[in-house]
Amino acid sequence: MGKQLIILGAGESGVGAAILAKAKGYDVFVSDGGAISKPYEAELMQHGIAYESGSHSMERILQADEVVKSPGIPEKAAVVKAIRARVIPVISEVEFAYRYKGDSKIIGITGSNGKSTTTSLIYAICKAGGLDCALVGNIGYSIARQVAIDPKPLYVAEISSFQLDDIVTFRPDIAVLVNITEDHLDRYNYQFENYINAKFRITENQQPGDYCIYCADDEVTVANQHKFCNLTNLLPFTMKKEVRQGAYIKDEEMLIKVKEQEVRMSIHDFALKGKHNQYNTMAAGIAATVLDIRKDKIREAIQTFESLEHRMEPVATIRGVEYINDSKATNINSTWYALESMTKPTVLILGGVDKGNDYTVIEDLVTEKVKAIICMGVDNAKIHEAFAGKVPAIVDADSAKAAVMAAYKLAEKGDAVLLSPACASFDLFKNYEDRGTQFKMAVKEL
Repeated sequence: MGKQLIILGAGESGVGAAILAKAKGYDVFVSDGGAISKPYEAELMQHGIAYESGSHSMERILQADEVVKSPGIPEKAAVVKAIRARVIPVISEVEFAYRYKGDSKIIGITGSNGKSTTTSLIYAICKAGGLDCALVGNIGYSIARQVAIDPKPLYVAEISSFQLDDIVTFRPDIAVLVNITEDHLDRYNYQFENYINAKFRITENQQPGDYCIYCADDEVTVANQHKFCNLTNLLPFTMKKEVRQGAYIKDEEMLIKVKEQEVRMSIHDFALKGKHNQYNTMAAGIAATVLDIRKDKIREAIQTFESLEHRMEPVATIRGVEYINDSKATNINSTWYALESMTKPTVLILGGVDKGNDYTVIEDLVTEKVKAIICMGVDNAKIHEAFAGKVPAIVDADSAKAAVMAAYKLAEKGDAVLLSPACASFDLFKNYEDRGTQFKMAVKEL
């Protein structure tokens, strides 16, 4: 029998890890305390992988040589506490995949806001540059699945703090840290420092030949990097000063400098609009330049890139009112970025599972740009309290359809309706994708 590997959770990362483990000769058992979705269950059966759902067989789990824990399972879960008490090694799926990546290179992207957009843009530039690569991690397939089924010379991986919590040797050749703002504090004992440390783990194993691309305008990143980034090559991006290496924007032109390479481009040619996307584009452009992708290919990909589903996604314009789906905004800072880019009077749809939001962060933007707030959540008291008297109208809705109907009545020609909830979606929806999809369906039914 091979080494006994228990995998907790049968979502994308858990099933990906199971497929890879089975291929590498482990004795694999997958345990999910909830229901397993039909496609994932079918895959486990197809690969002959033993599994259980609805409960955890603790006796079997505690015989493991090692445990791969899915990122959605918190440390406070009873099963995790029991495993920790037995001092059984616990790793994340990205750590497990890293063992078997061979000579492949990894670009790892993390941060609080903009990481999906930055990851997708880097991937688009790599594809335009002719590189054989895969888009993996928190977006697309899990890294483990890709390594098992269709290995590539380059992985462009979006990586969350939860995935970084349980790494040991994982080391991206290029780490991209887009920014760090308060998020997921419920998973980090409400200590911002714990979350900061988790994000910086992306750099902890980096060596002198590696690169860390970071935002020099992000105060939290700059204040903490001296603790973590001592070996790697630092490449900043900024709008506030000129840098010798990295990227900056001056006089509406982006200039990227890496080693002897230089790339120049007008910000007016960027496909992605808004100040936050200028930061994302600089980060992606630096990563592409490190990879020696041709300048014309970098420019071409940046000019033609199509934005992500559920991230400031235009849905439709109905009776002169623009509807925008930003369901991926699951924290207050994401909603700040969304509002910052709005140029029309806005009906804002907020709400869901609050992760400790401080709504004063968006108060000025709401006062300036928002004509009505629609609260779409089970418990909306905190939003009412934060904005009572600051916007002309606040109404409640208990579904995407009800929210869209309320917005339709409140918005006038020349306005925009923005779904940017600043909260997790689990009170009314399966996930942020389900929330965004239901919003789009409701808009199209108008």
